[in-house]
Amino acid sequence: MPGPLSPLTRAVTYTRWVHLLMGAIVPLACAMVHPGLHDPSPADWALIAVLPLPLAAAVALAPSVRRAEGLQARLMLFPGPHARTGGAEDPGVSAVPSASWSDRVRTGVWLVLRLEAGLAMALVTGQLMALSLSFAGAAAGDPGPAGPLLRPSGTGWMYALLTPVPVLVLVAVAAGAGALMARAARRLLGPSARERLAASEERTEQLLERNRIARELHDSIGHALTLAVVQAGAARAAADPEFTDRALETVEETGRAALEDLERVLLLLREGPRPTSSRPALVEAHRLLDSARSSGAQVDAEVTGPLERVPGPVSREGYRMLQEGLTNVLRHAGPVPIGVRITVQEARLRLEVRNTLAAAAAVSTNGTESGSGLCGIHERVTLLGGEARAGRQGDQWLLRVDLPLR
Repeated sequence: MPGPLSPLTRAVTYTRWVHLLMGAIVPLACAMVHPGLHDPSPADWALIAVLPLPLAAAVALAPSVRRAEGLQARLMLFPGPHARTGGAEDPGVSAVPSASWSDRVRTGVWLVLRLEAGLAMALVTGQLMALSLSFAGAAAGDPGPAGPLLRPSGTGWMYALLTPVPVLVLVAVAAGAGALMARAARRLLGPSARERLAASEERTEQLLERNRIARELHDSIGHALTLAVVQAGAARAAADPEFTDRALETVEETGRAALEDLERVLLLLREGPRPTSSRPALVEAHRLLDSARSSGAQVDAEVTGPLERVPGPVSREGYRMLQEGLTNVLRHAGPVPIGVRITVQEARLRLEVRNTLAAAAAVSTNGTESGSGLCGIHERVTLLGGEARAGRQGDQWLLRVDLPLR
């Protein structure tokens, strides 16, 4: 638990102190012009505090000022790599240019607060440091400007003990004022409602992209591994060298395609998105059908309508859905008869994958709503604004997907 002297050991106390003192530069510079800094009266100090306010209001109109103040506040007002103790905290301070009049007004209020707080802190620092030096001088027998207020004769040890007190008070004042300025920075330089909305949308996009990549890996790698397992089991059961050769060839082709998909996804993670045209589409559905047939399944496929006219996003997602549908049957039912229907209508694309109920019973317990495969299909369908249904229909298990083309 932090003790009463913990501000002395925290670097952020001193960076906040410097940040406050920097705010006094402009008022003191104005004071050098008028009314001057030679023996100023209280009225002069009041004038010094007011003089830079119009300048601060004018400067706040520049959009880049908010960015500069935000970056400086992040660096100097909040714990981070420059702090020796204490964990880093989220500053909650924006570092982008002003995008509205509300941002400019808040920046102007921040600049005024910074100038006034800086001037006050500079005066307090000067007075307390002068008092500490006077105590030190009185302890040595020369009180300096303090004159008769300090009597060094016989009480030098007392002044020696009092010497660090003003410094400690000054550090405490700087720590408190710095904490208040940090809170003010969050209020006045914090993100606007528009920026918070943009950040929320960005996080949502990142989550959607992660989910999409997870679905890609599940569909591609899962299909390849399922096909390899089915082919290996069928080849061992058949004990036919010719069938084994065909099975190994299919495993090789499917594995190579899965490696290409894996490389594409990894490149997407490392370097950013590649053209979506590199992803397989429904015009390549024959690859999936041939792979399923090579595993020993009897695939009855019917394609109605021009697949090349299906929009790119729908065609690519439809390919993955068909892949997942075939994978579910092969994984849970083995090489059984499968019926595939792909129908392209004027405003709708329909995909159907069905097999007998006896073989699909395992699918109904392992691949429905609770399974990641069909959950992925439902996620894809929802994003495209379509509908998906998976369940029993008579003596068959049916997966049906309807996707809008407009």
